Amino acid sequence: MTNPTPGKPQQPRDRELSSEALPLAPSEDRRWATVAHFSAIAGFIPAMIIHYLFKDRGPFTAQESREVVNFTLPLSILMFVLMLLAIFIPGIGSIFAVLLVAVWLFMTFSGIVAGVEVNKGRPYLYRFNMRLF
Repeated sequence: MTNPTPGKPQQPRDRELSSEALPLAPSEDRRWATVAHFSAIAGFIPAMIIHYLFKDRGPFTAQESREVVNFTLPLSILMFVLMLLAIFIPGIGSIFAVLLVAVWLFMTFSGIVAGVEVNKGRPYLYRFNMRLF
């Protein structure tokens, strides 16, 4: 067998890196599912990133991150609309700002409750959820 690069030892074929990621261990699967629920504090984007990165590596993370995205996406859109109304409508804009904070508190509290349940290994379904994704 000839060495294609003189001076460097040839690496065995079984050490080549695979393009497929390794599956998550059960504890890691539960951890990332929990993080997805706790990320509701920041809207739908963190949960969507977690779903994209881990959907093929852990079934529990895929299921729970999808649940979080379905819950936070409509609320994030609502919060964006409320923010625009609060900024561009003088006078009653403060009412929209209060509603914006109330929606964010509801989303955050729901995400924390769900994260605690998922951390115990139990799947969580939000009561007010639209199955979009």
